[in-house]
Parts: sequence; structure tokens; C-alpha cells
Amino acid sequence: MTAIARLEQYTIKRPDEVLRVLASWEDETDEILIFKGFSSSLMRPTASDPDVPIVPEQARFEQIDRLYSPYLPDQPRYIEQGLTWETMQPYLQEVGV
Repeated sequence: MTAIARLEQYTIKRPDEVLRVLASWEDETDEILIFKGFSSSLMRPTASDPDVPIVPEQARFEQIDRLYSPYLPDQPRYIEQGLTWETMQPYLQEVGV
């Protein structure tokens, strides 16, 4: 399972959370919201086909923020900010993904 798929599965198991992910690869970056198993880019068009990866597998997650749902861009309610892929692992393991 890809890293982004694991994060999507996490949000299915934690529907009261939204993840905001800053990802980078090669010379590109993207900001992604993940909610209830779906990923959406905030910086570029998102394919309507959920089987089309939102980021390449080699993407690095620079920062992961956990927020309360619903996501309000003007008033985000953070649970935790600035997680790395490594510091997110216990949360993923906790829900079995």
C-alpha cells in the first residue's frame, strides 16, 4: 500500500479528522487535504478518477497536520501540527494501517 493510500485509510478510520499534507518530489510541491479516504490537491487540478495517484510514489511528505473536521480554511482547528512521516507512524499503527 502506498503512503498516500495509508493516509487515506487512516482518515476512513478517523472520520473526525482531516489531514493536510505538504508533499514534494523532483522540483514540484503540493498541498493535499485528505478526508474520509479521499485526497484532493489544493494547488493543482485533482483527477476525478480516485485510482489516479495524487502524488508520485517517490513523493516526500514534508509536513502532516492533523485537523478537526470539518476543515475550515479561514479557521483551521489543529489537533497536531508539523508531523513527519516518521512521527505519523504510531497513529497509522494505532488504527491498523
